[in-house]
Amino acid sequence: MRTTAEQRRQAEQRIRAAADALLRGDIPPGGKCDVTTLARQARVSRAALYRTYPHLKEEFEERLAALRAGGDAPDPRDAQVTRLKAQNDELRQKLAARDTATRDLEQFRELALSRLAAQHDEITRLRRQATPARAGNVRTLAPRPPGRAAGNRQPPEPPARQL
Repeated sequence: MRTTAEQRRQAEQRIRAAADALLRGDIPPGGKCDVTTLARQARVSRAALYRTYPHLKEEFEERLAALRAGGDAPDPRDAQVTRLKAQNDELRQKLAARDTATRDLEQFRELALSRLAAQHDEITRLRRQATPARAGNVRTLAPRPPGRAAGNRQPPEPPARQL
């Protein structure tokens, strides 16, 4: 059965109205801002949209591309996907920077530990050399009395005066 001119005009109006609604962001549950949802909302088959109304399909796709190029996404899920992708990229960069910092700190730790081990070995060697039996001019210092800091010397008491 052939469609009449009136039926064709009504279908075009439904397609234009559905396209306007989708591009405004009125996305039905379970739908997207795409040709499949456009056909479903206009109550025409996708095949009819491709064969009979290709000019309306192309117009819809051009308007959708223009909106996306302008940074406006009629489908909130598309905007959410774009936002999440950007956030994911940012997190990947932060993770890479953290991994680099961790690697640098591990290398620094290894270097510090090796230097400490070398210093310990040198101190041990010098202590062995400094025994009184080997070096007559080296003497062992008495331990510091408790409660006195290294740079906290008390001045000597002044001599008593005679009258």
